[in-house]
Amino acid sequence: VLLPADYRPRTRLFANGTLTSGLLQGDLVVYGGGDPSWSERSYSIDTLAAGACDSTWTVVDAIAESLRARGLRRVTGKIVGDGSYFEPTLVHWSWDSFDLNWWYAAPVSGLGFHDNSVDFQIAPGGAVDQPPQIAWNPALPMFTFENRARTVPADSGTTIGDNFFRKPGTLDIWAEGTVAITRSPWIESFALPDPNYYAARALQAALQRKGISIEGGAASTTDSMVYRTLRCCGSPIVEYRGRPLPDIIFPILNTSQNWFAEMLLKTLARQVGDTGSWAKGLDVESRFLIDSVKIDSTAFALTDGSGLSAGNLVTPRAFVQLLSYMYRHPRKAPFIAGLPRAQQRGSLFRRFAGTPLQGRVLAKTGSIARVNTLSGYIEKANGSVITFSIQANAHDISNRQMLAQIDSVVVQLAR
Repeated sequence: VLLPADYRPRTRLFANGTLTSGLLQGDLVVYGGGDPSWSERSYSIDTLAAGACDSTWTVVDAIAESLRARGLRRVTGKIVGDGSYFEPTLVHWSWDSFDLNWWYAAPVSGLGFHDNSVDFQIAPGGAVDQPPQIAWNPALPMFTFENRARTVPADSGTTIGDNFFRKPGTLDIWAEGTVAITRSPWIESFALPDPNYYAARALQAALQRKGISIEGGAASTTDSMVYRTLRCCGSPIVEYRGRPLPDIIFPILNTSQNWFAEMLLKTLARQVGDTGSWAKGLDVESRFLIDSVKIDSTAFALTDGSGLSAGNLVTPRAFVQLLSYMYRHPRKAPFIAGLPRAQQRGSLFRRFAGTPLQGRVLAKTGSIARVNTLSGYIEKANGSVITFSIQANAHDISNRQMLAQIDSVVVQLAR
């Protein structure tokens, strides 16, 4: 609602040096504009439209091809990922330290690649006491990894999922714990600390695959002053336009892609406010809720963009007010399309099976420790719509039990 309907984030590439006859004597600076969609995950899983899926390398390969088409063949300096479109603070101060290792709390900057996470693919070893098999994607040689885990008998537990670690301030990663020998292969997505370096490394690899040599490796910055003159006075070699706004909204709603939500909040801060920060983004969001939606300022307290922080507080009535406002809004289509629908792909895929509400609940889930929520719409058989919000805070039963209770309330509402 606050961004233009045709909004698409921009990534611009500048030559910090002389570019003559395909030779860049200096650095290639990649100035990110808050585009979260340098990714495969959200589109191979979420997007329902035929042909809409990206691969891990779609965006960086497209940028590399554009540079090659411009004649670039050699860079004597570095590929520099410049994330200064947003504030230099990459990690929210209220997020739990354990969460910082995982995809759902990945650092937030003006650049990013593959949801700023690496996917570790795990399978049991060939025999008990052997290390499990662990590979990763994207397979960029930018961190060290030590496999300290062991394969254990079938009747033993699998604990490796909570035992990936990174030495603070480094790219030294290791895994501990166990994998039951009968366990099916799965993926754990581990966050990396520097989104700008990650994106620069990915582009370096894509350029090298196209025969463009990079002599200085990759680097990163969040200092807005380093390349200020270049950005304000120079012309980009290449400009890449990211996916349209509805494609960014979709994974936020459909499968709770936290990193996309935080990137979009900081984009609001920069586009509608004046600084790409959490504080400014929350100010813009709060003013919208108070002035446009007419929600009482005492009915909510916002801390981040995704809801990962336990400091976010919103009443069910405030959610219903917002949902009612959005349902009436002339530009509601991307919002409604992004909401998970019961028994369809997304976070409600396994919800409401065997009830009269199969396919007729459109709602956003929410969960952190001992909290489960569901807010959205019930489409009744007579064509009317019920708007609802259910929140369970500080409960002491399992998530599965609580979700069943929430779903039973929704079924009763429909009756």
